[in-house]
Amino acid sequence: MLLYLHGFRSSPASAKARQLAQAMAERGRRREWACPQLPASPREAMELAEPLARDMQRHARANGGELTLVGSSLGGYYATWLAERLGCRAALLNPVVHGARDLATQVGEHLSYHDGQPFSFTAGHVDELRAYAVARITRPSRYYLLAATGDEVLDWREMRDHYAGARQHIIEGGDHGISDFEHYLPGVLAFADAAADDESIPG
Repeated sequence: MLLYLHGFRSSPASAKARQLAQAMAERGRRREWACPQLPASPREAMELAEPLARDMQRHARANGGELTLVGSSLGGYYATWLAERLGCRAALLNPVVHGARDLATQVGEHLSYHDGQPFSFTAGHVDELRAYAVARITRPSRYYLLAATGDEVLDWREMRDHYAGARQHIIEGGDHGISDFEHYLPGVLAFADAAADDESIPG
């Protein structure tokens, strides 16, 4: 079961989300997929995502499976916090490591990428991010990092170091959005499919 958390200014209409949704549908697993539209407020985003994740985790376990979170950019920051809280797996795609620091530069008015809807990101929202910081991950084997050295927004070396011990795929070059994600999607799904066996993917 997969729960996808999109990044800042993004949505369920992002290319990576759509590709994963299609892949799950093609496998006859449409009901095992969710990708909610997250509010700009980190607190509101987690008030939406955490109950959904818990429900999906309960449903997955009742059917002999597990929940895997997939988080892109800011969604990766959220997914890390949730994975620590719920004890589930998380695949991180160029994740934000230092939420408050990195998003402080985004205070102001914005338009969503996919529908052009305006929204405000405030200093209060930056403060909210601090509540979801994870200083150090536990059980690195529950994490899979996909990081691009060509990320023009975030420093891939911070990602590599923050998820030390986790399974890591470092893309030489690339970009923040991982525009060629279709090449890496099978690896994300393989990690998710192995979620029932915590030791099946080496850290």
